[in-house]
Amino acid sequence: MALSLDALPLIRLLQLASPALPVGAFSYSQGLEWAVESGRISDEAGAGQWIGDLLSGAIGRFEAPLLFCLMSAWSTNDAAEIFRLNADFLASREGAELRAETLQMGFSLNRLLADLRDPTLSGVQATLTSLPEISFPVAWTGIAAAWNIDAQAACAAYLWSWAENQVMAALKAVPLGQAAGQRLLAELGSKIPAVVRGAQNLPPAAWSNFTPAYAICNVRHETQYSRLFRS
Repeated sequence: MALSLDALPLIRLLQLASPALPVGAFSYSQGLEWAVESGRISDEAGAGQWIGDLLSGAIGRFEAPLLFCLMSAWSTNDAAEIFRLNADFLASREGAELRAETLQMGFSLNRLLADLRDPTLSGVQATLTSLPEISFPVAWTGIAAAWNIDAQAACAAYLWSWAENQVMAALKAVPLGQAAGQRLLAELGSKIPAVVRGAQNLPPAAWSNFTPAYAICNVRHETQYSRLFRS
């Protein structure tokens, strides 16, 4: 059966959200490894609560609405707004590892742009070249917009990819079994549509990444003696 041409954005979105995307996301836990080390997370229930709270909190109320604004800015070629949102996201990174993570992944995704040899991405490349530091969400949404991916679908996929990386980190650090990981993903996935709807029209004045425990875990991870992850 032949696929409709409308399926191409979906296929491109699956490519962007795939763990095979060569940006090194698998090497980061965003403080989850320290939460395990400190005893805050010790089982499946604890991992689910930690990741779920972040999804509905800092990720859902700051990163997700920022994604929608970035998708809009890329769609209208508003370079000034893209630069402003990039600076805002970098300023929101609490701790050296979180900042290094987004810059490394942004750099890797920007490098991938040239390797893809896709002429539809030339405008994204030109804009990113003007940025001295590229955050991952800025590069990711640039590609998504250039590939005509729906903003809601893009946000949902981005959140799913984040949740999947967090669950994979929990599987290694706690550790947990594969069945536990699938249960966690099923539960987290069921929350994503509501998070996307809430983020779509959230005014910037209502954005919030106030998660003190998350920030503390990220900073403590910087000096953790034995660790698997880079954050």
